[in-house]
Amino acid sequence: MISFNKPYYTGKEIEYIEDTLKRNKICGDGYYTKKVSEFMEKTFNTKKALMTTSCSMALDMSCILADIKEGDEVILPSYTFVSTANSIVLRGGKCIFADIDPNTLVIDLEDVEKKITERTKAIIVVHYAGVSCDMDKLMEIANKNNILVIEDAAQAVNAKYKGKYLGTIGHMGCYSFHETKNYVAGEGGALLINIDDKTLIESAEIVREKGTNRSNFYRGQVDKYTWVKMGSSYLPSEMISAFLMAQFEELDTINNLRKEVFNKYYDGTRELEEMGKVRRPIIPDYNDINYHMFYLILNSEKERNNLLEYFKQNDIIGTFHYLPLHTSPMGLEMGYKEGDLPITESISSRLIRLPMYAGLTNEEVDKVLFHLKEFFKK
Repeated sequence: MISFNKPYYTGKEIEYIEDTLKRNKICGDGYYTKKVSEFMEKTFNTKKALMTTSCSMALDMSCILADIKEGDEVILPSYTFVSTANSIVLRGGKCIFADIDPNTLVIDLEDVEKKITERTKAIIVVHYAGVSCDMDKLMEIANKNNILVIEDAAQAVNAKYKGKYLGTIGHMGCYSFHETKNYVAGEGGALLINIDDKTLIESAEIVREKGTNRSNFYRGQVDKYTWVKMGSSYLPSEMISAFLMAQFEELDTINNLRKEVFNKYYDGTRELEEMGKVRRPIIPDYNDINYHMFYLILNSEKERNNLLEYFKQNDIIGTFHYLPLHTSPMGLEMGYKEGDLPITESISSRLIRLPMYAGLTNEEVDKVLFHLKEFFKK
């Protein structure tokens, strides 16, 4: 059986977790939490990186820091994971779903501009498969309208836009280290603060520490800490950060392993694309991707579903991806309906993801490609 995903282990994870036990501090903000935060700040060039229990929690924090409240509108793609929308809804904000670009599968900036109103507080852009929209244009639109930009970069750790790391271009960025991502810790995420704003950074620390000024206390800036504003417990354990540090030390190794798999798939499906059977990923010139996934877009939903079943019969696990949020029960409750975002609906119904992870062997990739071609022959 060829699995859809397998976490990659560097061999240092257990050693670092055992080290946390020896240090007698397994709650957060210890040695390894500080180490991975410093790594992200230095490597990805962000002002402040704060580890969280998940990317969902980083998104929650970003919406609190953006002061999203009842009646505020936030523009986001419908083609995303539910966490992106939940963070808005939990603050009482209104989700304004935008369509996606049919080539890149990321938010369509023309549609974004049409949907900006005086109530628009933020735009959450999702970097699907490590691909971004034109971030220069997005920031220009946002700055012109005094709107915050939050990057949902869950799939984009170590991917770049014009040499800048995704997650570090908007006002805030959110990373995921879930086991399905490129760099894993089981669970875990990070909030990146990308503007040189000491007040925002301090507020982020307070929100993350249950609304207390505990970080100030540990730095010796106050003689005791107390509840100063709204917050929650977003801080992960030291063991999550220890695991992640082992992954970060092999940042390029993991990226190169995934690149080999991606390129083999890309080259191996060229003929099918030329025959009009599938469409391969389109990578803009401005993006250096992180090879998070390899997907194909088929000509119909029925064909996509038949291919998934055919793979299953041959011990290969492929999968579809996001179901549009605007046509979900929650989206319908918000007043959306089928047909509102035609590109999102069409792409979602025809997209298939192939098995993709560091460590997938050439033989396994060859088997996937063989059965993919056999499917279309039949």
